[in-house]
Parts: sequence; C-alpha cells; structure tokens
Amino acid sequence: MNKLGVEDLLSLEKYARERPQFRSRVMAHKRNRQLAVGPNCTWLFEDRLTIQYQVQEMLRVERIFEREGIIEELLSYNPLIPDGRNWKVTFLLEFPDPAERQRQLERLKGIEDRCWVRVQAHEPVYAIADEDLDRENETKTSAVHFLRFELSDEMVASLRNGAALAAGIDHGAYRHSVEPLADATREALLVDLD
Repeated sequence: MNKLGVEDLLSLEKYARERPQFRSRVMAHKRNRQLAVGPNCTWLFEDRLTIQYQVQEMLRVERIFEREGIIEELLSYNPLIPDGRNWKVTFLLEFPDPAERQRQLERLKGIEDRCWVRVQAHEPVYAIADEDLDRENETKTSAVHFLRFELSDEMVASLRNGAALAAGIDHGAYRHSVEPLADATREALLVDLD
C-alpha cells in the first residue's frame, strides 16, 4: 500500500469544505475494519484511507499548513499503513470510569503482546507491539497501542483461497476471541494484502 505524500492531502481550506462528506466516507469504510475483541477492547485495522483521515484531522486541529509541519505528521503516521504483507492495528482498551481504567490497566500489563490473528490451518501470529515507543511502564499498560501482524506468503495464499480468519487476546486477565471474523471484515482486510 502506498504511503501518503503531501500531494495526497487537502489544504486546510479545502478540507474544511469537504470534511463532512470525507468523514462520512471514512466512517463507513471503518465499519468493516473495526473489531470488538471482548467487551473492553477494540481493534481498528488501519489502511491508507484511515490514516489519511487521521492526518487531515491532526492538521485541522493543530492548524498545520506549512510543508515542514505536514511532513512531520506524515512521518509520524505513514508507518501505520500496511505494506502488503501485514496488518497494522490501533488497539484500544476502553473503560469509561477513570478509577476502573486505572485498575484494569495495571491488571492488563503485557496485553499488547498477547494479541493474535490466525488464518485457518495455520498457527496464530502474535502482534509486534509499539514499535515507535514503549507504551507500558513498570506498573501498567497503556489504553492505546499500535500493533503489527506479519503474515507469511502461505497465510496470504490461504486467505485468498477462502480460509477463515480469527483474532483474539490470550492474556491471563483477558481472554476473548472472534472466530471467525465476519466475511465483510475478512474481505476488507484481504485488500490490505495486495
């Protein structure tokens, strides 16, 4: 999947005009790329469009319009676009109550390393987590992580031939899986493997 360049982004003025339609398109696109893994965890499988939206929103909120600032945002976000043999996921642990969130983040230390995807008839692939920076400390994990799942050529071929796909977490304090993923999600993710 091609990385984003400055030429792929709308100016702040043009984005302000087109934002409602663009946002609507991205939200519809995300529906098949979002996965609830248990009651408190959401995975968003990123791609070029989801990252373009994220960058456009950051530029808008931060009012960044100079080329150097735009390039800095692209350098931060482009690594989250899959490269054709992997999936990149924004992993969210969601506990609305702040006190409960604090307790759970302590309890779920290390959860980011226990996330997996499995192509039917293959071994699970565990996530490579937080390559940009460590989001866990001595006492707790973070509520947001970035995951990468590397797939073999054989796994990709199996998926293209119709193999089912599953995903889950096998942390001692949080064990949930989605088996199999919905066809619409599986098909959306298959596009990332071109």
